[in-house]
Amino acid sequence: MTKNVAIIGTGISGLTCGYFLNKTADITVYEANDYIGGHTATKKINDDGIERHIDTGFIVFNDWTYPRFIKLMKQLDVAYQPTEMSFSVTSKKANIEYNGNTINSLFAQRRNILRPRFWRIVRDILKFNKACKAFVAEKRDTSSMTLQDVINELKLSDDFARYYILPMCAAIWSASLAQTRQFPLTFFLQFFNNHGLLNISDRPQWYTIKGGSSTYIPPLTASFKDKIKLSCGVTNVKKVGDMWQVTDTSGAQSTFDHVVFACHSDQALAMLDTPTEAQQAVLGAIGFAQNDVVMHKDTNQLPKRKLAWASWNYRLKDDAGEEDRPASVTYDMNILQRLDAANTYCVTLNNINEIDKSAVLGSYQYAHPQFSEIMVNAQQRRSQICGVDNLHFCGAYWYNGFHEDGVHSALDVCERFGVNL
Repeated sequence: MTKNVAIIGTGISGLTCGYFLNKTADITVYEANDYIGGHTATKKINDDGIERHIDTGFIVFNDWTYPRFIKLMKQLDVAYQPTEMSFSVTSKKANIEYNGNTINSLFAQRRNILRPRFWRIVRDILKFNKACKAFVAEKRDTSSMTLQDVINELKLSDDFARYYILPMCAAIWSASLAQTRQFPLTFFLQFFNNHGLLNISDRPQWYTIKGGSSTYIPPLTASFKDKIKLSCGVTNVKKVGDMWQVTDTSGAQSTFDHVVFACHSDQALAMLDTPTEAQQAVLGAIGFAQNDVVMHKDTNQLPKRKLAWASWNYRLKDDAGEEDRPASVTYDMNILQRLDAANTYCVTLNNINEIDKSAVLGSYQYAHPQFSEIMVNAQQRRSQICGVDNLHFCGAYWYNGFHEDGVHSALDVCERFGVNL
């Protein structure tokens, strides 16, 4: 007998579930927004008569740590292109600016060649990378350590922390510097080692989707697009007999054999009419934070020296509120999406008040999971709630918070229905 399955959310997790579960179940997909895609949000703009497709959410993936996502893209015949993954840090107050992509860009600020303070940062980077790789190779127990703990243990400089590792982590996970200091070291080591970020040269090839990330949505949804309800969020999920009753924002109620929560953990918890103790404990420990995102043409948000312009550009103010301020990073979309354009298109995360308003092309908000020891511990309890009583919870928050993780968690759900990639 065909199962009736509700899927809540159309981010990469929900769409992956829809794509596979539609083959064996009668699905209904709920989406609170008036568009499909979640963090896959490509915006169309007019560039002096040329239509450009600029990504504002999901942008890049690589050939080391995105095996499921790449396999799915190949299955859908979605084209992608290699890109450069470089990172710069700028602090006007400390008069530090560099882009670690090449030796030339590392010393884009030429005075750094003769600056002992800068060479100390470079030395500490090498020392840190070597020590962290040794921790991984030796399988050292780092379960009780944080990123700040290893910085202290290795006696690394404050400049190394402030102008290298903390901004890099903050940019990757859209977190504050203070939050990154408290990252569980085991989580950090696994991610940085797997992504080649502890290496100087041996690193993965990064890619972007040709024509923008949203290009994959039509082929992914082609088989079930008529089953997606847009502008139709879910307000309540309640057990009624052996079935689950789903109430949407219009007040309509429908019953299902299974419910897949392909939304954020806090949203899922709020929808449950009577969450179990385990659901409250696990989902409640996985927090999200809103980040402001602006698409614009204000190149003042990039480093002062064009040689220092990178794919990801972190800006520090070095003031009293720096530690607790949300990550301030600007993506150079011309580099990332290989745009051959006269204008330089940027996407800036937070720090939006300093952007020239006349250069703004669009403003958005995206929520990102907030990684902490509490959250990592909650991830280990996933089996206590996923698949229990025909309720399924999927999302990138179960792993590292990225697109591959969204696909991974969706396939975890699909496998319970006997379907896989």
